[in-house]
Amino acid sequence: MSVHDSASSDSASSGSALPDPDLRNMSLPERVEHLRRRMAAVPSRGETRSVSYQGTSPSPVQDVDPARENEDRQPSPAKAVLTVPHALADLLPHGGLARGSVTAISGAGSLMLGLVASVTASGGHVAVVGQPRFGLLAAAEMGADLNRLAVVPDPGDDPVEVAAILLDGLDLVVLGLGGRSVPPTRARAVVARARSKGASLMVADGHWDGVDLRLDAVVRGVVGVGTGDQAGRGRLRSLQLEVRAHGKAMRPRSTCFDLRSERGRIEWFHAPRNVGVNDNSSHRIAVLA
Repeated sequence: MSVHDSASSDSASSGSALPDPDLRNMSLPERVEHLRRRMAAVPSRGETRSVSYQGTSPSPVQDVDPARENEDRQPSPAKAVLTVPHALADLLPHGGLARGSVTAISGAGSLMLGLVASVTASGGHVAVVGQPRFGLLAAAEMGADLNRLAVVPDPGDDPVEVAAILLDGLDLVVLGLGGRSVPPTRARAVVARARSKGASLMVADGHWDGVDLRLDAVVRGVVGVGTGDQAGRGRLRSLQLEVRAHGKAMRPRSTCFDLRSERGRIEWFHAPRNVGVNDNSSHRIAVLA
């Protein structure tokens, strides 16, 4: 794991999984139509597509048979929850992210990265909306399948509408609210859509009424980051994360995890509390983008 002073460095170098036009200059009908075309470009289950990054020419979008597209986009009823990192499953009430549910997530970005990576690695399709600092490099280090990930860093002035459209065809939509508070009536309408489509919604950076589960991650320490003149630089060998969970179906509880490189990717392991580590959590680390 590389460590840098800027948390956004990997996001800037990796770009987004799908090139994003300026949605703010589009009318709502144009925005809806554009997003539906982009959903058609997301590979069907069992298919792959090369990922285009900012600064490169995107691969041409191939024509999609609407009937086949609709069939491919239907969520699998056989799996009621979306896969999460194995060590994290014990903390959640259903052992994963329940389809049709809303999760509020806050704190260290490694938690969001790990959840997105796990869902895509297990074959799910994910969109990340309104999270311009989301790091694709860090997600890939956690095992994410970038062919199954779409990123809309700037969804315009109505990110909730964008997320609602994407719920039609994806397994998980991560929505950055940018400090907004969503009216309860609108939140209920979007939740109803997620349930009818068998999708899961994850919200961050704002208020969403009636969430099913709340997750908060706090960095407790790191191993491998330099000190003194080298503070904030070096090779991050391990990161300790405390994740707190509470919601409608569970009492508040928390667990500590070690995130470290195993078999060429970042893996999650249960960790004892208060282990001796360098307390450099104030440094901005790329993997926490």
